Amino acid sequence: MNTSLTPDGATFEARLDLVPTTPGVYLMKDAAGTIIYVGKAVNLRNRLRSYFGPHPVGTAKVLAMISHIRDFQYLICQSEFESLILESNLIKRYQPFYNILLKDDHDYPYIKVSLQELYPRVTKAYRIGPDQKDGARYYGPYLNGDVNRAIRVLHDLFPMKTCRRVFPRDIGKERPCLNYYIHRCIGPCLGTVSAAAYREVMEQVCDFLEGRYSSLLADLQQDMQQAADALAFEKAAVLRDRLAALQKLQEGQLAVSGLKYSCDALGLARSHREIAILKLEVRSGKISGTSVYFFGDSDAGDADILTAFVTQYYPQTKRIPPRILLRTDLGEQNLADLNAWLGNLAGHRVTIVRPERGVKHQVLAMAETNATEALRRRSLLQTGSAETTDTALRLLRQLLQLPDTCPPLQRIEAYDVSNSGTQDKACSMVVFENGRPRRSEYRQFKIRQVEGVDDYASMREAVSRRLDHLGDAHFGPAPDLILLDGGPQHVAVIGQLLAQRGVRIPVAGMVKDNRHRTRGLALPGGRVAELAAAVQAESGQTESSALLPLTQERETLHSLLRFLTALQDEAHRFAGRYNKKLGNKRQLKYSLESIPGIGPARRKTLLAAFGSIKAVSQATPAQLREQTKGRLSPVAAEAVYRHFHPELPPATPESER
Repeated sequence: MNTSLTPDGATFEARLDLVPTTPGVYLMKDAAGTIIYVGKAVNLRNRLRSYFGPHPVGTAKVLAMISHIRDFQYLICQSEFESLILESNLIKRYQPFYNILLKDDHDYPYIKVSLQELYPRVTKAYRIGPDQKDGARYYGPYLNGDVNRAIRVLHDLFPMKTCRRVFPRDIGKERPCLNYYIHRCIGPCLGTVSAAAYREVMEQVCDFLEGRYSSLLADLQQDMQQAADALAFEKAAVLRDRLAALQKLQEGQLAVSGLKYSCDALGLARSHREIAILKLEVRSGKISGTSVYFFGDSDAGDADILTAFVTQYYPQTKRIPPRILLRTDLGEQNLADLNAWLGNLAGHRVTIVRPERGVKHQVLAMAETNATEALRRRSLLQTGSAETTDTALRLLRQLLQLPDTCPPLQRIEAYDVSNSGTQDKACSMVVFENGRPRRSEYRQFKIRQVEGVDDYASMREAVSRRLDHLGDAHFGPAPDLILLDGGPQHVAVIGQLLAQRGVRIPVAGMVKDNRHRTRGLALPGGRVAELAAAVQAESGQTESSALLPLTQERETLHSLLRFLTALQDEAHRFAGRYNKKLGNKRQLKYSLESIPGIGPARRKTLLAAFGSIKAVSQATPAQLREQTKGRLSPVAAEAVYRHFHPELPPATPESER
């Protein structure tokens, strides 16, 4: 447990076990819900642990900030650089109290490119100056340390001057510095480089800062080819390295490139009991903020849910962006009506877009990923409180009719089978201890002995292999309860297995409705506790005559239903992830090993040398042999090349040459 002491002496439970280990941005909130601090992290869980550990370390201001934290939220990013930009935008938007106190007098500097000068410079500026009207360009603002790092990156990537010489005044007065000789400056001080040529370099810097990567990469590619054609191989190598560095930086920069306009991306995620809509705001090509809204689940489809959100949310906003991105087809007439209505509200044209590819699709995917993560965390938080867990476990024991002599349901293991046809069969084992996920003891089983699609046999194989390790500390202690993603038949199969093995562990199944939502608990003997229907009956929505007798209050039933939903979601997510991994591995293997002359050894050699199928597909026969250090014969290299280039004419046999 990670707790933080609040001003009134209470403790705030951070639940870091629910926080992912991905890059991202976190926002600290006080009791009123006001954002008091925004930070970024390469690893969100590790960074937050430094705040909520038993003995947090920091200055008096940091410790004061920690004492006022009552809640936090986070936004997953694809890279550290993306989180850097997002953090800057969020700080500028929310002006958090503790970010302001902890910064110096120049916390929001800009990167300035003085294009109004004959020989432009890249410098740090603390405010936008009047020279902007004369052509100077300002980028930012950013945090102070981030600007310094960004300028260092620019100097590494582009051959511009870093010295203090003033041009044209100092041209030819001194010998070039070391940067010229190591190709990090084109040497305008020599007098052999025109102002126009140097200005081209600075225009490339601006292209980079403005996210115009495609034109920049094309120019570098062309310059590299021209240098190679002119046999200037040293210059070509420098350009090649610069091109590779830029391509690496370009990867995943949704926060700074691709979109040049403002839009909202609406990511929708549904669990078995709740709906989350996450609104990701992109303003002038930069992610500027996010907000998430939760709704109770209903029988309405995604189109109805999104339509209701748009019509209820946007009339309250001051500014509506020109584009709203979402995944669902709202219907032609409904879409036309919404576009016209939003346009009237905004005073400008507004279009709802369903992107299927490109950067807009990536931004929407990011919103959906974060909506799913927000819903998952909310579900686990609702399940994880001590009071809710105790309530759920008491009812669970009652439904299972466990005698008082049985140990408490401290450790519960849940299993789910995932398969893609007859191949890539997998089963997950997730572990909850005292109502909380224990991820270090999650396990994955690749189903090897079952022919065809047979969920019962697959589940039996996975549980049997788990039972083989009951005394193995690597798998943890024996479970107090086994839950299966399945109905009465699953329970009967695993119950029979446990009896055959002489193991006395209670077993039950988690059954779903026709919309794949957790609806109840399958018990031994073929009984089903219809929890969802009982909750509705308690609230007067349905008749209860057809239900298994349940006399608990609605909140008690709801606690158990949420608990089972969290378990089932975790097991399903974990199984699906492993199934996808197996499928990717099989497809990767098949793609290469289907080529004549390529077996397992050569497949591994190719992937080790190139890193990915895409890189292999783009290599020439000579590159294939060179990168694999001759481990590929000329015939095998030619076969690989022609596999990825089927449009080429057949090779001429040596006997006919």
